[in-house]
Amino acid sequence: MTADSTGSSTPPIAALRNERFASQPDLTGVLAGKATLGTGAKGPGVRAVQQALADMGFSLHGGADGAFGPQSAKAVRNFQTHARSAFPEVQPTGVVDAATLRALDALAPAPGQRSQTQHLPAPRYKGTPVRVVVVKDEHRTYLFDPQGQLQGLFGNAVGARHTKTDSGLKKVTGKLNEAQAHALGKKLWGGPVFGPRLIDLSWADGSRSGEELHGTNAPAQLGQDVSHGCIRHDDAAILALYDALQVGDMVAIVDSVNDPHLGAAPTTPTEKPDLSGAVAARK
Repeated sequence: MTADSTGSSTPPIAALRNERFASQPDLTGVLAGKATLGTGAKGPGVRAVQQALADMGFSLHGGADGAFGPQSAKAVRNFQTHARSAFPEVQPTGVVDAATLRALDALAPAPGQRSQTQHLPAPRYKGTPVRVVVVKDEHRTYLFDPQGQLQGLFGNAVGARHTKTDSGLKKVTGKLNEAQAHALGKKLWGGPVFGPRLIDLSWADGSRSGEELHGTNAPAQLGQDVSHGCIRHDDAAILALYDALQVGDMVAIVDSVNDPHLGAAPTTPTEKPDLSGAVAARK
């Protein structure tokens, strides 16, 4: 315990444990609650936070440049949305405060590593094993191997307010290579809007969902609600998903990482999905 100027005792501030942050003196004030990292902040502490977010799959167009701008605020807000169910004091402000830094210190991988080992969604939807979990509110796509181990973690963009991405259990029904994806994009939208690959989805019962996993020609918009319902990814992410997934693999699209359908056994086996929001040929 330490004593302040009035003589009262206060508990010591817990040190940062992740070497990404423990070695950054300019994060000391943030941890103590005396400073925050927000728009306009610069330096190695900002770069350490940016790199951690990028390594965890949060979209950060432009990379870890040590300057806190709109892309950093977006990535921080998406992380805060993810973390708050495990760290209730975290709020989605887009600013790194003490609570956010403590959550990031706990959840970020060690330096030089990628992905995440804690606070992960279960790779099952109502008991059905899935290869992919798309979490809409934090704008991330989780790729699991057939044994249920996390294989990749990627930033995404999902449906806008009036063209929302439908939550539920989906199935991979087709895969388009680069030439096919470009041709479809030109036919439907006048240009190569789907990136280098497209993975078509149906509902689990085989009925059309009108949604796909695909690339994007607007990577700066990843991490946002901007699509016509499909789930957009950067080139590296959609290539990894395309190579990993096979026709018939299951994909869960959920509102949040603690969605009650994840991991749960089915309660009504004949339950039908709500198809009222499905729109064909989305992007």
